[in-house]
Amino acid sequence: MRFQHYLLEGSAGQSLWHRIDAAEVWHYYAGAPLTLSLSFNNGTGVRRALLGPDVFRGQQPQVAIGSWEWQSAKSEGDWTLVGTTVAPAFDPNLYEIADANWHPK
Repeated sequence: MRFQHYLLEGSAGQSLWHRIDAAEVWHYYAGAPLTLSLSFNNGTGVRRALLGPDVFRGQQPQVAIGSWEWQSAKSEGDWTLVGTTVAPAFDPNLYEIADANWHPK
């Protein structure tokens, strides 16, 4: 079983750090590029992926995220329309959101 989710990110700020128990693929659909910040919080630091349509400028049309990998998203413009596919299916009981001031190591 899998789960699909559409998200419209605005320019208001960055989403809180969060993680889930399953692998997730983010898909770019429209609008400005979106920066995904990713970390396993194991001391290796934060890696960034730019989700967008322009592969010749380093953007990616989709980005895979490992299970339990911390993630945060920020639109690089006024808005971005993205979607996610999660497998196995999303379980809200296994969704963790970090405190607003938390950042990975």
